[in-house]
Amino acid sequence: MAKVALLNTKGENLGEVDLSDEVFGAEVNEALLHESVVAYETNQRAGNVQTKERGDVAGGGRKPWRQKGTGRARQGSTRSPIWRKGGVTFGPHPRDFEMRLNKKARRAALKSALTSKVQTGNLILLDQLALTEPRTREMAQILVNLKVADDKALVVTAVRDDHVELASRNIAGVKAEVAVDVNVRDVLTHDYLVMTKDAADVITEVLTK
Repeated sequence: MAKVALLNTKGENLGEVDLSDEVFGAEVNEALLHESVVAYETNQRAGNVQTKERGDVAGGGRKPWRQKGTGRARQGSTRSPIWRKGGVTFGPHPRDFEMRLNKKARRAALKSALTSKVQTGNLILLDQLALTEPRTREMAQILVNLKVADDKALVVTAVRDDHVELASRNIAGVKAEVAVDVNVRDVLTHDYLVMTKDAADVITEVLTK
């Protein structure tokens, strides 16, 4: 079993907790991690950029001048791509950038990401995380107690906590997330993963079904 120190919000060590080897002690597959991050970022693309081709631009129906005798190059339309205000050649059009990973690959990638945090000692497990009110100062003090105030941290709770979410979003480099929404990119792009024990249990349950 993967052993991780259990801390409270004051940074005091409460002992060790055994985490599932299947989730937090898996083999780290770097190629799969890369593929998962690429897929996530690709799927964030809206794909709605649009340019007009010569047939989409208004006007240009009349031949600008006669074919021969003017001394100028022949032209058929003022909306040709070589004209100012003309169409765009090979411009982008709306498209779907969706990139899919199968369920087994997605789970394996998340297990690899979580395991990498355990191996580097950057997984901080809390017994609980409860704020009396959504105060940034209170959340910032907790991060100072955990010695991660100067680093990027992903804070994960078992269920949505508005106080934690509101208190975290004004702190640079800190993001609060619910356990079921944790993804590989967020885990890897934050230096530390600050997670409650209940959140770890939820993730373990989801990934071992």
